[in-house]
Amino acid sequence: MSKDFLSKTNIMTFEEIKSELKNYTIGIAGAGGLGSNCAVALARVGIRKLIICDFDVVSESNLNRQYFFRDQIGEKKVIALKENIQRIDPEVDIITEDIKLNENNIVDIYKDCDIIVEAFDLAEMKQMLIETCLTKLPEKPIVLGLGMAGFGNSNSIQFRQSENLYICGDEKSEIADNNPPLAPRVGIVANMQANTVLEILLGKK
Repeated sequence: MSKDFLSKTNIMTFEEIKSELKNYTIGIAGAGGLGSNCAVALARVGIRKLIICDFDVVSESNLNRQYFFRDQIGEKKVIALKENIQRIDPEVDIITEDIKLNENNIVDIYKDCDIIVEAFDLAEMKQMLIETCLTKLPEKPIVLGLGMAGFGNSNSIQFRQSENLYICGDEKSEIADNNPPLAPRVGIVANMQANTVLEILLGKK
């Protein structure tokens, strides 16, 4: 993190931060553990427009790490997440797409976003989004979540930049039955993604 960025954030009030962020649009690909928690964090700090895509529904197994509630089980994730964010701040403009993203619809959905947050569970979906964006939306920063399964070992979760890719996570812990995604590490990575969005927008990284 640059000294210029630290200096800038140290002299900004919360009202100044919100004023700078209010005109940006953030795309979030996936509304699960990473996407739901990252979206909530961004809404809390002043982002005023979110475009969120997911085709899944809330299940009981999601409640150990995702920003949903028991009475929302069975609802579409994008609808439930919109409800939850607007309970926090009704002024956030949330565009939801109940759709499975692919290389053909990503550009149309996210072309007007300032930053795209990748929040998929499946490695092949992550790869598809990265390749599509690098090819068709090369100017868009992409903030990835990569490696957050299990518990403990918090110091392994780090940030790395590779050109227009901003990678958050340990980049190695794969999700498995004996290494499940849990709220603490998923939350760390999701909030790191949100923090990276702020660094890009406020620090002009």
